[in-house]
Amino acid sequence: MNLLDLLFWFSSISFLFFGIGCFTSPFVRAEFIRYGIPQFRKLTGLLQLFGGLGIIIGFWMDHLQILSTLGLSILMLFGIITRILVKDSIIKTLPAIFYSLLNTYLFVELIFDFL
Repeated sequence: MNLLDLLFWFSSISFLFFGIGCFTSPFVRAEFIRYGIPQFRKLTGLLQLFGGLGIIIGFWMDHLQILSTLGLSILMLFGIITRILVKDSIIKTLPAIFYSLLNTYLFVELIFDFL
């Protein structure tokens, strides 16, 4: 297993946990209320679960990994915007920045491999 594969696994497992947390964690529920978007908590959780599963299934279906990493990059970009709008500190915003950059990197790697 190479470093790129480890990054795919890291991202996918992270988003599976984040997605489950959207449905089970009182902390996540409170955070979405604090953000002023509680109506998007379940949708966000589903998108995270689908993205994480898509990366895993994408080991056998390349196009699904491309779509999943792009989708998770965009989802985390919205997370960054949300954190900025609620005036969170950079420390609280760093995870969204990290996962957005990670999935953007993975997406770009896949695109260059595909071409």
